[in-house]
Formats: sequence, structure tokens, C-alpha cells
Amino acid sequence: MRRSDREITDFDEIVEIIKKCDVCRLALHDEEYPYILPLNFGMRIEDGKIVLYFHGANEGKKYALIEKNNKASFEMDCGHRLVMDDEKMSCTMEYESIIGQGIIEKVSDEQKYDALMVLMRQYHQEDFPFNQNIMPQTTVLKLTVNSYTAKHRKTGK
Repeated sequence: MRRSDREITDFDEIVEIIKKCDVCRLALHDEEYPYILPLNFGMRIEDGKIVLYFHGANEGKKYALIEKNNKASFEMDCGHRLVMDDEKMSCTMEYESIIGQGIIEKVSDEQKYDALMVLMRQYHQEDFPFNQNIMPQTTVLKLTVNSYTAKHRKTGK
């Protein structure tokens, strides 16, 4: 990381940043260019590792790409605030962000309900009663994070 003064290494602080985010951008391997898509997500800590869950319809390009190569990258950010400095005639942006890589796989039918509840908790709807009849038409993905970096910029103004 070029700006080590902005790096966040504390695991608990990184988890708190993830809790504040509402979109995770997932990047998958495609032919000539990476394939990136914004997704709602949920997070859980399993055996000291960050695990991200995503959901979608049972069809789509992302599933074909995952079958070819299940290595994925992700990015999420939050806490954006434009900071103006009239005296210096400049501006900057405050933020918190995390990027990382991991292995992505489909969740089994037996684990779907639990994974969907993890997704709901991300959006503060832990006890949301959803229609379980749609679960057969829903694919849930699990990304086990192997590596990550996090950083922030806070001006204090």
C-alpha cells in the first residue's frame, strides 16, 4: 500500500467498516476484461476469517464465470465526505474502504436460509420474515476472503 499512513490493520476496525457498507463490488475473471458487478451482501466471521454472502437469480453470467474460475476480488467503501479547503483552493474526499480476494462458491440448499439471514442482518433486518418459497429460485454465493487491505482518509475537519 502506497499510503501506509492511511492503512487500517486492526481486524475489528475492518469489520466495523464492512458493517457500514451497503454494496460490495465483486470482480470475476472474464475473457479480455474483468467482470465487475455491485451486489448486496452479508458478512459473517468464520474461524477468524471474513466470509461474504451474495444472492441472485439462478441464472446469469456470474455463475458461468465462477464455474470457470472461482477466484474473485471485491471492493467496498463508505464514509464519503467532500472536504473543501478554500484557502488552498483544493478539495479532498474522506472515505473508508476495503479490497480483497478470495474463493467464491455456491451455498448448498441446506445452508441457504442461514446465509440469507446473514444478508438480512447487514441491512439491519435480522428478523425479516421472507417468503421461503422463493429459495429454490435463488442462488446464494459464499466468498471466503483470503487476503485484504483496508484504508481510510479522515481530515478531522
